[in-house]
Amino acid sequence: MTRNKQPAKKKRLAKKGKQTKWAPFWTVPKKYGTGRRVHPGRHTAVKRSWRRGKLKA
Repeated sequence: MTRNKQPAKKKRLAKKGKQTKWAPFWTVPKKYGTGRRVHPGRHTAVKRSWRRGKLKA
């Protein structure tokens, strides 16, 4: 196994890591109004977990 990640692979992994972040908390009241309580993870396009959905990067 290599000691360091290849720069190209590292860049791909960084991009994928950013895609799975939750949306900021203030997007919930902006989208639904102040009364609705919704999880900010709903507003993220790409959802991934270590269990399901591998990267193949």
